[in-house]
Amino acid sequence: MARLDVQQAAYRILVVSAVAVVVGTVASLAAIAFVEALHFLNDRLLISPYARIQMDHRPLWLMAATVLVPTLGGLLVGIIVRWGVDERRGLTPADAILAVQTRRPPPRLRSGLVSSLAALLSLGSGASVGQYGPLAFLGAHLGGLAGRLRLRLKNLQAIAIACGVAAAISTAFNAPIAGLVFAHEVILRHYSLRAFAPVTVAAAIGYVVDNVLFDRPPLFRVNFLGVEHSYEFVLFAVEGVLCAGLAVAFILLLQSSGRLAQCLPLPDWGRPAAAGLVLGLVALWLPEVLGIGQETLRFATIESAFAVHELALIVVAKLALTALCIGFGFVGGVFSPALLIGILFGALYGVILPLVLPVPLSGQVVYAVCGMMAMASAVIGAPLTTILIVFELTRSYDLTIAAMVAVVFSNLVSYRVMGRSIFDIQLRERGFDLSLGRDKAILGTHPVRDFISERFTTATEGEEVAAVRDRLVKDRRSEAMLLDARGLYLGTLHLQDLDSVPVDQAIRTLASSPEVLFHEDTTVWQSMELLQGFLGEAVPMVATDGRLLGVVPEEAVIRAYLEIIHDLRQEENEAA
Repeated sequence: MARLDVQQAAYRILVVSAVAVVVGTVASLAAIAFVEALHFLNDRLLISPYARIQMDHRPLWLMAATVLVPTLGGLLVGIIVRWGVDERRGLTPADAILAVQTRRPPPRLRSGLVSSLAALLSLGSGASVGQYGPLAFLGAHLGGLAGRLRLRLKNLQAIAIACGVAAAISTAFNAPIAGLVFAHEVILRHYSLRAFAPVTVAAAIGYVVDNVLFDRPPLFRVNFLGVEHSYEFVLFAVEGVLCAGLAVAFILLLQSSGRLAQCLPLPDWGRPAAAGLVLGLVALWLPEVLGIGQETLRFATIESAFAVHELALIVVAKLALTALCIGFGFVGGVFSPALLIGILFGALYGVILPLVLPVPLSGQVVYAVCGMMAMASAVIGAPLTTILIVFELTRSYDLTIAAMVAVVFSNLVSYRVMGRSIFDIQLRERGFDLSLGRDKAILGTHPVRDFISERFTTATEGEEVAAVRDRLVKDRRSEAMLLDARGLYLGTLHLQDLDSVPVDQAIRTLASSPEVLFHEDTTVWQSMELLQGFLGEAVPMVATDGRLLGVVPEEAVIRAYLEIIHDLRQEENEAA
């Protein structure tokens, strides 16, 4: 037995390590290919600032491209999503979270690839959406493919998806520790000993591929000497609270935009084109709203790069147009826009402070970075990840501590107002509430019909009381299910009621309607809630047409609950 356990542990370690290496490598290469293709499209379609500068000598051509590229890109995205994705919407990290938390199969291969293509086209045509959400989903989707392999390992799907996400985020930000933490903080929602090692390997591989093999530049570089005054930490905390309000406004705008799109007399495949047209018209006046805005993000860390009114204008425009693009069907994430809006707002905060406070400050950079991470962490629900991104990108301990203060206060406020993240809100709108933890998520996906029993006593309308009573005594049960001639459930008969009535009394009058009734779609979680205060042997389960399918004993529900919870704890705490 000991030898068998050693062999099983060795097999698991070998297989999980191989999955981590393969998924990490593939996800990292896919992320790099996605980003390179995005930059290629932005340059060719005159979305990037560099390409637009090169066309200054042809202003009419530039104006036409500014309006037509997002509009036609939106039309193409709408058509692709409508007829190429089973869910008829862009797939996001929320879908990966759902697959991991509920152990459901991830979206089909074709849907995932088509959604990633739609995201690439959305970003390439200048839509005001983010790239990190599609990259995280692409990594998760590639990991999900590995999780479908029949390798005889429990929880392989969750581990493989987390590996793909960790590698993608590690590659995108050049931040392996942040990729590791993001996978646990956002996708797994717990720190699993089983998953920690392979996810770490995948994140490290993402860093090696991105930083060593391809030597890609970081998201931004800053020169920060340190926080010069202790009272500024109070200002960082205030900034965090303000960014929480901004994050809440952003999410409310996203929701309102989606509802507005539903109300307009437009086909679902035509809505992205409408958003693209509005985006293009605004971009004629304010080109910074196009695309992911990496150049704008980098300029926000430079003193005097933007005037106060320019920062305020871009923040408002980016908020509104990102909500419009996502709500109307462009495929993309919210992480990049949140970073950009946050850093612009932080820069605005850093510029205004010296005008209202007669005290020396440490410069605009620290406030810009604090705003960026406070805003993004509140939107995606990943405070640890955003703090680590600052440290890994800047290697500045002082800047990381400042950002940490802003992030903590931002999340304290935003969590109380709207919950954990935009992903949780999206899942709650689809009927999956993860706010009560993984236990409810898993229990809410297991149908109680899996524990149905066909061992029960029945009675029919025409039977005599004495015959039913004798059958219950013979079967050693205290309840019988009363059925009509068609097998429809009429009620429950109790032995104590049969002992105290005349033998010629109509048996139909003795049946009581059950306090609890299960249906085919009743879950283990729902059954546990329904059984509170229940007194009886078993709960009848009926079909939609009223037929009795069987009964579910109370002890079977308790056993199911304990088995599922034990499996979850084993997943979280066993090392191999």
